[in-house]
Amino acid sequence: MAKITLVDDDENIVTSVGLALESHGHTVKSYYDGAAGLAALENDPPDLAILDVKMPRMDGMEVLRRLRRTTDLPVIILTSKDEEIDEILGFNLGADDYIHKPFSQRLLIERVKALLRRAGADGEEPAPIAGDATRAIKRGKLTLDPARHDCLWDGRPVKLTVTEFLLLQSLAQRPGFVKSRDNLMDAAYEDQVYVDDRTIDSHIKRMRKKFRDVDPEFDAIETLYGVGYRYREV
Repeated sequence: MAKITLVDDDENIVTSVGLALESHGHTVKSYYDGAAGLAALENDPPDLAILDVKMPRMDGMEVLRRLRRTTDLPVIILTSKDEEIDEILGFNLGADDYIHKPFSQRLLIERVKALLRRAGADGEEPAPIAGDATRAIKRGKLTLDPARHDCLWDGRPVKLTVTEFLLLQSLAQRPGFVKSRDNLMDAAYEDQVYVDDRTIDSHIKRMRKKFRDVDPEFDAIETLYGVGYRYREV
């Protein structure tokens, strides 16, 4: 169904996760250190990557940081750490999902399935959100084309991850209307996937930075503290 690259230095995890993914029809390529994994991801991009944090030669966070310079492919981060700062850092670097070890194979398969569906990499259309999710959106300088996963600001491309695109699409569909973090979670994540509301803040922060790299005056996404976010009316 999908090409998945798994990068983890734990042979037991690589074997068990690889077999579980293959049993669901996916093609899996495995690597045991960050440097080898990064080279493979750049030379032969998959539909989805699963990265461990703690690895020799290059850790998963550095692999993710370098990946996000050139690609928005869906990424799930695995970690044995239980510190909140690691999860926040992962989302700030552009991770789409995050799973703590030890985890059940069923949980991982469900997360993979949900992320592939959101990305449209499972052979189906990307998961819709409320309203007409396939129609291109034009809001002032912003143009969003869900069918092509294209985002333009004043005619200049802005590379967004799957999650960032879905969040922005949800906001831009109704300018001026406030979306709570719960609303945005529903738009970007499957019902069975739990994420902390700070995850949404991390995605919004990273998305703003991407737009400000294109236009330093970008201020279209407003924060209403204690309430949520809204897209500024044009």
